[in-house]
Amino acid sequence: FRRVLFRSFDMKKFRGPYPVLITPFTADGKNVDVAALKRLVDFQIGEGIHGLIPLGSTGEFLSVTPDERRLIVETVVKQAAGRVPVLIGTGAEWTDEVIRTSREAEAMGADGVMIIPPFYSVPTDDELFTHYKKVSDAIGLPIMVYNNPATANVDMQPELIARIAQIPNCLYVKESTLDPTRVRDIIRLAGDKMTVFAGVLGYESFWLGAEGWVAVCSNVIPKWSADLFTLVADKRDMDAALALYKKMTPLLWWVGGPRYVSGTKAAFEMMGMPMGPPRAPRLPLPEAQRPALRKVLHDMGVLPAEKARAHA
Repeated sequence: FRRVLFRSFDMKKFRGPYPVLITPFTADGKNVDVAALKRLVDFQIGEGIHGLIPLGSTGEFLSVTPDERRLIVETVVKQAAGRVPVLIGTGAEWTDEVIRTSREAEAMGADGVMIIPPFYSVPTDDELFTHYKKVSDAIGLPIMVYNNPATANVDMQPELIARIAQIPNCLYVKESTLDPTRVRDIIRLAGDKMTVFAGVLGYESFWLGAEGWVAVCSNVIPKWSADLFTLVADKRDMDAALALYKKMTPLLWWVGGPRYVSGTKAAFEMMGMPMGPPRAPRLPLPEAQRPALRKVLHDMGVLPAEKARAHA
């Protein structure tokens, strides 16, 4: 069944907004809140999101145990139930560990994996190519290469991405720099061998040929993210897309930078969907900053009271 499911998604091709899901924890932060995670999956899919990526940076993948990792994968895959593709973050410092977790994700029914480069050893281009090649040789899933020099300490230039695109399973890249010309150059150099997903600049990247967006803000406003993608990729309506993007941008400061986990979890709490605290060393969003975030959410009309009035 899993192989048939993968082939059906592969024929369709991954595209659209794929949120990097936060990981809900219990109020004391000690355990994964499975019930909240299931609700989060249903919320995302119900709002029109195109795919899901648990255990990325926003999912605090470095702050969960191996058993919790398996629980998260199992929960998201089962709850999604084939409605959308599920890609699992399997980045690690050691190539063999990436292979292990990627094989584990494949065995548990994932539809792909997203892999950030080793983030401490600062590998060379040849080492990065070999790293992805070894993982690709070990699994039968599509790989989304994740370029985020701000956290990985290496910057995979378009020329390297085009080289990695020659690896059979390396079909996607999440490009998370603040330089939209990267999208243009990856497409120019890699052609249809590599589908680009924006990691930060969704609106800007769509116009340059990106076919998806791995966005933190999609946790909180999945429908807005899905609508933005439709307006650009399918309808090519620049005026409507830009107007929606301008409504979204006040939230981006709160779910980006150093507060991307704490800000996202605080937003969910304000929206009546508590997801627990971030794990140490992260701290919850400071109380002094919460009124400003609440005002952003109020102005966007996504708080429970505003949503109720909108549907009255």
